[in-house]
Amino acid sequence: MKFILGKKLGMSQVFEEDGKVIPVTVVEVEPNVVVQVRTKEKDGYEAVQVGTGTRKIKNINKPQKGHYKDLGNFETLKEFRITEAGGQELKAGDKFDASVFAVGDKVRVTGMSKGKGFAGVMKRHGFHGMPHSHGHHHVARHAGSIGQRFPQHTLPGMRMAGRMGADQVTTRGLKIVRVDVENGLLAVKGATPGYRGQLLMIQSQ
Repeated sequence: MKFILGKKLGMSQVFEEDGKVIPVTVVEVEPNVVVQVRTKEKDGYEAVQVGTGTRKIKNINKPQKGHYKDLGNFETLKEFRITEAGGQELKAGDKFDASVFAVGDKVRVTGMSKGKGFAGVMKRHGFHGMPHSHGHHHVARHAGSIGQRFPQHTLPGMRMAGRMGADQVTTRGLKIVRVDVENGLLAVKGATPGYRGQLLMIQSQ
């Protein structure tokens, strides 16, 4: 099982030898460090905790310093669950970079989607809206009825206006198109969740 943490730089395009254009997301990969390895005997599940990035020492409290154990002043910590079929023999202090992936690898990418703020039902759920004639006045984008006389309360799960976006999203079936180990860059075919600068969790399928 392969995995790494990276930062989304934006989208670009790559030309193949036959002239075909492939839209790609460029991901910046700084060196990843294994901070902790969780085991089923001790923690109840198997996972690898990975740190990346750098923070100022003044912004790290004592419990975090004790947890890092002089491995680095990490900006981000994330855990990757390890399956029995694809486990890796890793230990705290191990480092790895973009070279863990190769061109053609199938991956799934997890990140936080763009926040849209408070959105109405037409944008959030794709409602068609009200008719624009026959007495309808100032209700073109309203939701309409949210229930009936019985059971005299709104049913759970009713689609209504509310905050949209800023959810954890996983995009599957993507492919590694380019690997630049020297500059710490990965080119992933297609779009990935989030805005530019968003932290991405990339792992093999």
